[in-house]
Amino acid sequence: MSDLITMKDAVVTAIEDIKGFDITVLDVTKLTSMTSYMIICSANSSRQTKAIADHIHVDLKAKGFVPRGLEGEKDGDWVLVDLDDVVVHIMVPATRAYYNLEQLWGGESKHVTADTLKPTAT
Repeated sequence: MSDLITMKDAVVTAIEDIKGFDITVLDVTKLTSMTSYMIICSANSSRQTKAIADHIHVDLKAKGFVPRGLEGEKDGDWVLVDLDDVVVHIMVPATRAYYNLEQLWGGESKHVTADTLKPTAT
């Protein structure tokens, strides 16, 4: 399993650990050279967006990935975690609906959970 897939899966698991929901993974490799995946999720409050972002930052750093940046934690309606090849957007539902990043990026969105990321036995 590649480091990129490991990172993406670890982010989804970290989001679920703090009860983030409506997780969408967009493969944007054909749309931009800046990142490979955008992961978008919702949180019930600005406090929860901050908690999810902090958990992603700490958890992925412990797994050997180096977070490049964290933005928006002061206000909390939209927090961005930059992991270079994976960019995570954590938003309260009203902000997510307003900006509608899934449509903006035109990528094929796929709602996921950590369970759906596990390979199936053949």
